[in-house]
Amino acid sequence: MNAAPADQIRLLDVQDLDVRLQQLAHKRRSLPEHAEIESLTKDLTQLRDLLVAAQTEESDTAREQTKAEQDVDQVRQRAARDQQRLDSGAVTSSKDLENLQREIVSLAKRQGDLEDVVLEIMERREAAQERAAELTERVGSVQGRIDDATARRDAAFEKLDGEIASATKEREVIAATVPEDLLKLYDKLRAQQGGVGAAKLYQRTCQGCRQELAVTDINDIRKAAPDTVVRCENCRRILVRTSESGL
Repeated sequence: MNAAPADQIRLLDVQDLDVRLQQLAHKRRSLPEHAEIESLTKDLTQLRDLLVAAQTEESDTAREQTKAEQDVDQVRQRAARDQQRLDSGAVTSSKDLENLQREIVSLAKRQGDLEDVVLEIMERREAAQERAAELTERVGSVQGRIDDATARRDAAFEKLDGEIASATKEREVIAATVPEDLLKLYDKLRAQQGGVGAAKLYQRTCQGCRQELAVTDINDIRKAAPDTVVRCENCRRILVRTSESGL
């Protein structure tokens, strides 16, 4: 394949831009905010699960407290009715009087036990409320950190995307001046060789594979016409000759 030396030099400009685009794409994928957001999102998910559990516990204990308070009220009302009967003197039989007094005592004990249950439930409910409040605050804090990291990531995206767009446009302009067959070969080699399809021959060393060429290869390149497209015998990339090639 033949191509004017100037076209081969421009191919190095295309290669430099392709390397730049690879670097920008890698930088975009590797922003520290990605890992930060992922880690914080996991924390947020766990905290939200804990918050739901605390809110559920608070809701359950609220219903439990209401039921226990109703039980206390029922016992209190029954005890009040019995006391009213006792105070009214309506019960005249000594046996009935004794039974009524015994029931009043039993109801008082029952009421006391139920009130203890209410207090225990209230303590559990208060603990659940405090836990829910704490978790709500932590959820808000982590969400704020996620929002901050997201804003930083988006700002970095905007800057990098601008650089990518500029480099892409420049690449298109320069690539349009390179002969189609040379560019096609370059793109094929670039796909095969990890993103580098053309390299400068510098001081008899291929800058693509960083290996010094054998003396026989250097002699062959010396003999090649200036418009001959030469290849590295080690990595098969396009070798571009310049005044620094050491020929």
